[in-house]
Amino acid sequence: MSRLLAGLAQLNRVLERVLHWILLSLVLGFILLVIYQVISRNLAFMPSLYWTEEFSRFAFQWMVMLGAAVGVLHADHFVLEAFPRGSRADLATRVIRDLACLAIGILFIFHGHEFALSGLRRNATASGLSMIYVYSTFMVSGVFILLFSVQRLLHALLHGMDAMEASLNTPSEIETLEVGAPGNSVEGLEPPPGSREKSDRGGPHL
Repeated sequence: MSRLLAGLAQLNRVLERVLHWILLSLVLGFILLVIYQVISRNLAFMPSLYWTEEFSRFAFQWMVMLGAAVGVLHADHFVLEAFPRGSRADLATRVIRDLACLAIGILFIFHGHEFALSGLRRNATASGLSMIYVYSTFMVSGVFILLFSVQRLLHALLHGMDAMEASLNTPSEIETLEVGAPGNSVEGLEPPPGSREKSDRGGPHL
């Protein structure tokens, strides 16, 4: 199991790097296409290329679906914590969260495969591009979501949920803030240590 987790983690690290470069390219292409559309509508000498509108939409769809997959790996999606941190109910909801992501990945692969194949019978209006390149976003995203969810669940099974989240989750400044720690203070609640002594000695006031 440990070797399986190590191999899966290494594979996912490579896939994540590839996804980052793909997403960066999609964002850049999306911005350039939108800029061209805006300029061509205001400058008469520039031709109006209708396929740029289609490609900008296609790039946006791929950005959303691939970005969602990366968000699953690091738990970057919106989370509403309804129970005290560390309680059994909180632990159960965190496990259900990752199981739900796994289920979504499986559904995306199963139904996304049929949806992608339906794109073979359709072409984009302006560019004539086969819509399979657009309809396959769900299936591809589902594969990444499945791999990332399995890594999270396997890591939690072997090392515990807290260790998994500490290793994979994006760090949160709110969670790492310790109000009682030296040098930390919450605005409006307690002044930083030493400020009161400076104030008593006539030092600068904050």
